[in-house]
Amino acid sequence: MTDRMTAAVPTRSNEEILRLRRQYLNPTLSVAYREPLKIVRGEGAWLYDQHGQGYLDMVNNVCHVGHCHPRVVAAGQAQMAQLNTNTRYLHDNIVEYALRLISTLPSPLSVAFFTNSGTEANDLALRLARAHTKAKGVVVIDHAYHGNSPTMVELSPYKFNGKGGEGQSPHIGVLPMPDVYRGSIGAAPDAGRKYGQLAQPVINELRGRGKDTAVFFGESLLGCGGQIVLPDGYLPEVYAEIRAAGGVCLADEVQVGFGRAGEHFWAFERQGVVPDIVTMGKPMGNGHPMGAVVTTPEIAASFVTGMEYFNTFGGNPVSCAIALAVIDVIEEEALQENAQRVGQFIMDGLRELQARFEVIGDVRGCGLFIGAEFVTDRTARTPDSLRAKAVVEAMKARHVLLSTDGPDDNVLKIKPPIVFSQANAEEFLGKLEEALGGL
Repeated sequence: MTDRMTAAVPTRSNEEILRLRRQYLNPTLSVAYREPLKIVRGEGAWLYDQHGQGYLDMVNNVCHVGHCHPRVVAAGQAQMAQLNTNTRYLHDNIVEYALRLISTLPSPLSVAFFTNSGTEANDLALRLARAHTKAKGVVVIDHAYHGNSPTMVELSPYKFNGKGGEGQSPHIGVLPMPDVYRGSIGAAPDAGRKYGQLAQPVINELRGRGKDTAVFFGESLLGCGGQIVLPDGYLPEVYAEIRAAGGVCLADEVQVGFGRAGEHFWAFERQGVVPDIVTMGKPMGNGHPMGAVVTTPEIAASFVTGMEYFNTFGGNPVSCAIALAVIDVIEEEALQENAQRVGQFIMDGLRELQARFEVIGDVRGCGLFIGAEFVTDRTARTPDSLRAKAVVEAMKARHVLLSTDGPDDNVLKIKPPIVFSQANAEEFLGKLEEALGGL
C-alpha cells in the first residue's frame, strides 16, 4: 500500500522542486539554508535527505518526542482506520485526553477547548478574555509572536514591527523584553520585579487611549525574542498589575510546554504563578496539527453567551488518540527529565566554549530551550548576526541543523526534540567547536 501511494508522486530534483515552488506556491514561503535540503524521512532526533544522509535536528520543537515516534504513529493509524469525526458525537478519546491534560495543570485550570493550532488557540483565548473582562486592551511583550491570523499579528510585535508590518494598534500595549543580558535594567538581583513594574505605565497608556486592559499575553519563555528566560519575579509582578487593572493573565505555552523546560512540565511554573488561561499547540500532536486552550470555570462560563463554539477538526478522535500517545511517551520515557539532564549538559558545554571563543557573549536557557548569543564586542554586547549565521551554515555542512533568532538575529536557537540524547549533545558540541574554530 505504501509503495503504491508513494510511487504515484514523481521524484524531483531539488532544483525542480524550487522552480515549482516559485511558480505555484505562496511566494512568502521561505526555505532554510543557502542550499535548501530535501528531507524525505525522520526518526528520533534525525532527519534524512533523499540520499540517505542524516542531519541532527536541533530546531524542531514540533516533533516533540522524536520524528515519527512509533507509538504516536501507531496510535494515529489505529484510530484513523476505525473512525474520525467531530465533537458532536460522544467519544472516549476527547474526555480521556481532557482528563490527562488537565491533570498536568494547577487548579483552577480545568476547562479545555480544542483547536487545530497554536494560532487558533490564541485567537480563541483572546475571545475568552474579552468575554470575561468586557475590555479590549491587550498587553504583550516586545518581539513576541503569538500566531499568524490577523488578530494575532496585531498582538505580535515580531510581526507588526517587522518587515511588511503595519505597526502597533491602539488597543495593544507593549512591555520591554525582560532581557537581563542586553536590556536596560541589566542583571540586577531584582531585575524581574523591576521589569514587571513596567506593566503599570503600559496599562496607563492603554487607558489613556480609551482601552481598559482585558489580558496580558505572555510567552513563558521568549522564543522570537532570542531564547530569553524570564528573570525570577517577573510574572508575579506583571500578573499583579494586570489583575489589579481588571485583566486576566495568559501563558502562551505553544512553543515551550509539555516538559521542554526540564524542571517543570509547563514553563510558567518556573515563576511560581498560576495563569488564568493557558494556550498550547506545536508539541501536542508531535507534528499532527492540534492546539488547545485551558482556562478556569469562571472564564469559561463568561464565554457562554448563546453563540456556539464548534471546531470542525478540534478534539477529533484521531487528534486525541495521537495527543494521548504523546503524553504517554513523555511520561514512560522520562523525557521531561531527559530534557533537564541533556539541556544542562549542553549549556555546560556551551559555557566552556564561551570561555574560549569571544564571539559567544551569553549562554542561557532551561531544559532543551537554549540560546547562545553572538557578539562582536563582549563589553558593548554588540550583536554579531553575520557570524551567528555563518555558524549555522557551517554546522549544516557538518550535518547539524540549527537556526538563529532574536531581534538582531544573532542568537543560536537550540530547541531539539526532547528525545535528544547525551550522545547527540556530545556530537553537537564537538562539531560546534570545529565550526567556531573556523570562523
